[in-house]
Amino acid sequence: MIGYITVGTNNFSQAASFYDSLLSKLGASRTMEADDFIAWGKSSDTPMFSIHKPADGKVATVGNGVMIALQADNSEQVAAVYQHAITLGAKDEGQPGPRGDSGFYAAYFRDLDGNKLNAHCMG
Repeated sequence: MIGYITVGTNNFSQAASFYDSLLSKLGASRTMEADDFIAWGKSSDTPMFSIHKPADGKVATVGNGVMIALQADNSEQVAAVYQHAITLGAKDEGQPGPRGDSGFYAAYFRDLDGNKLNAHCMG
């Protein structure tokens, strides 16, 4: 159902480096690229994540209540993605661990522009 998700950035090259490194931990690489955006995915026909310079030329801002969830294979990968994000300069929003009693396991962080993300798995 989801084709791609985009976050705005105020420092395109810094965001590109952050996501090149972070998303490689989930097996994703650049699938599309132009002067004003980069998209990462596992292939060009699966959902993608992208950064974009705002089209209106204004400062990129964080959406209040917006969060992007990155699906991991298992709890070890959740922890590895989270720790790597923190190493890259992300801010902690919730360390890896179970959430509730449904088998949901997640870790939360904010990227260099303040966008909220999580890495998660079920089971």
